[in-house]
Parts: sequence; structure tokens; C-alpha cells
Amino acid sequence: MNYKICLLPGDGIGPEVIASARDVLTALPIQWDFTECGIGYGEYQRSGSPLPDSTIEQIRHADATLFGAVTTPPNIPNYFSPVVRMRQSLELFANLRPCKSIPHSSSRTGIDMIIVRENTEGLYSGIERVEYNGDRAITERVITRKGSERIIRKAFDTARQTERKTVHVVHKANVLRQTCGLFRSVALEVAKEYPDINMHEMLVDTCAMELVRAPEQFEVIVTTNLFGDILSDEACMFVGGLGVAASANIGADAAVFEPVHGSAPTLVGTGKANPIATFLAAAMMLDYLNEKKSTERLRNAVETCIANNESTPDLDGNLTTSQVTERVIEYL
Repeated sequence: MNYKICLLPGDGIGPEVIASARDVLTALPIQWDFTECGIGYGEYQRSGSPLPDSTIEQIRHADATLFGAVTTPPNIPNYFSPVVRMRQSLELFANLRPCKSIPHSSSRTGIDMIIVRENTEGLYSGIERVEYNGDRAITERVITRKGSERIIRKAFDTARQTERKTVHVVHKANVLRQTCGLFRSVALEVAKEYPDINMHEMLVDTCAMELVRAPEQFEVIVTTNLFGDILSDEACMFVGGLGVAASANIGADAAVFEPVHGSAPTLVGTGKANPIATFLAAAMMLDYLNEKKSTERLRNAVETCIANNESTPDLDGNLTTSQVTERVIEYL
């Protein structure tokens, strides 16, 4: 099968890690039809929009999309977050963040969890205003029954598909009684449809503490947008950090896969950009495309590379971006 893949290199080190991932994917016995599209601050400077309509249409019609990173410029009045706009425009409602121990000294052992984060509403609704001549700023937190139900159902389905037995529903309903209260009540309703999965509730501050104390207790965490953003970055630090953290943005009709790290402009052209997270994002994309054998080949190649300390300086290695890419291709 010939897969149509939209590539979004973006800004900073995004083009470097996407180029590396393209080389790795090309080394697999799969036919690819790659199309590069613009996103981010560089695209804004070229076309006047950080996310052109043409990019949205390419993502919509691709089998999957692989995204690098974008730079957020300060204080440009008509600039919007292309990432938030992309998620909302394509209804990429589920952000999946696997967090698994790796064979490296910086990683704690026994961790294998997936954080399932609602991706389109909450405090990232984009509904903001300034009042009283700039003396008060307001952001609206939007939680809907539809949004809550589909993300909670996604979490329970993910638990079943990956043979996990426990889902932690994380909220702050003791204080945010209406918004988190709705999220919690929907979770209690949905959980009844999954008698084979244990549901536990946990307040978000308790969850943050428990992730530090005993992260291995978690299998699947489901939560709202802002909470999931913070907790998933916290969790990845126990298994090697942002350089090995990947995520998937899943909707009914489109899917975008990306490394979690930012655009890291100071690393551009230095050869120090770590491509591992992008390789793992590519592995998630392969899994989404049901290319199970290639998924395992790529994940095993990455783990071998890390175990042999064949990595960039952020993982205590001394290889360049291109050298890590070459090693992973060799191990495929």
C-alpha cells in the first residue's frame, strides 16, 4: 500500500528531525508518498498565516501527518497558535502520550503508562478577552458533555486495546465544581460500560504528587486539556525527558504525530538535535496505520540505539543528529 503522509517540518529543529524521520521511514519496506506543508512562524512570515488553509486540507486528506515543531513569536496581534488551531479545526480531540521506561540511566524502571488528554477544549478553548483597559484578563474554560464522553471513552478503549486494567480519571471537581464536575460525572457514566476496567478518581494535585512518588502505579490517565499538558510533561521526565517523548493527536478523520519537544532554535545547525522523539512519533504513526511489524522494528531499533549509548548529548551520548539517524537505520 502507498501511504499519503503529510510532513510539517515547522520551525527551529523541526526540519532537521523531520528529515531524519523521513530517512528512517524510507528505509522500511513500505511505500510512501510524502508531501511537505507549511506551519509555524516561518510560514507566517512567508504567507501571512501560521497555518494556511492548504495545510489543513493536506492533513485532512492524508493517511497520517508527521509534525516537527513550531516557534511562538512574542506579541504579534494577529498571530494565533497553529497547533491549537490545527487540533480544533480537524477535531483532533485525543492527545495520547505514552510514557515508558527506556534502557538508559536517566529513566526510572517499571513505568509503562499512557496519558490521554482532551485536546480541543478546557482552558485551551481560545476564548479570551481583556477588560477594564487591560486591568483584567479572562480565559473561558469550556467543558462539554460530548468532549468529555469521547475522550473518556477513548481512554477506556485504549486500556482495553493495550490490555491494561486501570484508568485513572484526573480532575479538580472539589473546586471546579461545574467544569470538572461535568467531566467527572460523565466518567462515572462511561465507566459502567467497561466492567473489565477499573476506574479510579484522583485530584490533579494528588496525581502530580503520585507521579513523583510512584509513577509505576499508573496504566492509563485521562484528564482535561491543561491538566494533561502539565502531567504528561512531568511524567516524561521519569523516562528520559522531552528528547524521547512522542505524542499522537487523533480525531475521527485525521491523525497528527509529533515529538513533544519544542523548536529549540539554539540547536539549529549544531547537529545536537535529538531525533529519537520524532522516530518514536513515527512509530506511533506506523501503529496507527496498522503496520505492526514495522512499528516493532522501529521501536526496537531506537531502544537498541539508546541502550548502546548511541545518542545525542542530551542523553549523554556524543553522536550527531545524522549519526543517530544512521544507527537507527542500521538497526532496522
